[in-house]
Amino acid sequence: MADLHSFYKKGVTEAGCDEAGRGSLAGPVFAAAVILPKNFKYALINDSKKLSESDRYELREIIEKKALAFSVAMADNQEIDKINILKASILAMHRALDKLKTKPKHLIIDGNQFRNYKKIPHTCIVKGDGLYLSIAAASILAKTYRDDYMNKLHEEYPDYGWDENKGYATEKHRAAIKKHGITSYHRKSYKLLETQLSFNF
Repeated sequence: MADLHSFYKKGVTEAGCDEAGRGSLAGPVFAAAVILPKNFKYALINDSKKLSESDRYELREIIEKKALAFSVAMADNQEIDKINILKASILAMHRALDKLKTKPKHLIIDGNQFRNYKKIPHTCIVKGDGLYLSIAAASILAKTYRDDYMNKLHEEYPDYGWDENKGYATEKHRAAIKKHGITSYHRKSYKLLETQLSFNF
């Protein structure tokens, strides 16, 4: 497993931030913020996309037990449609940062765009979830909490396979949209079908 960096800026309280669900056709985007102890190391922690589901949930317990502070927040599909997915992802990150019990002095953000948060300096890092432990930890929390949320939505709308696809554009999901139409959780600003139908919004 990759040996990820413990920090970007030495000697300051640093929070890593990441999101999950940007490409999904339905449901919210989730974001997490994590502050890890100074000399924290755990070999298995990595970009959540590179981990099995069981590993993600096992690591979530370790992260939540060992982190100095962590938080998870979301922006829902209506907010995504209203302000766009990039702004909604950043909004979810800001909400997660709002909930941190420890105030960080520096932020490291997965990706290449962010909006200033409360005058705290930040650094954007492309593919940061595969480079820095705190971003990887945030990616694991955001992914698992979002998966839990989509599993609950699946109980409300079982036809779309959200327990398996988590709202992403699988064949089964698109076939269900074609057959049953859209739900209140679908992102209307997204291309929901390969050949977009005209829905009654």
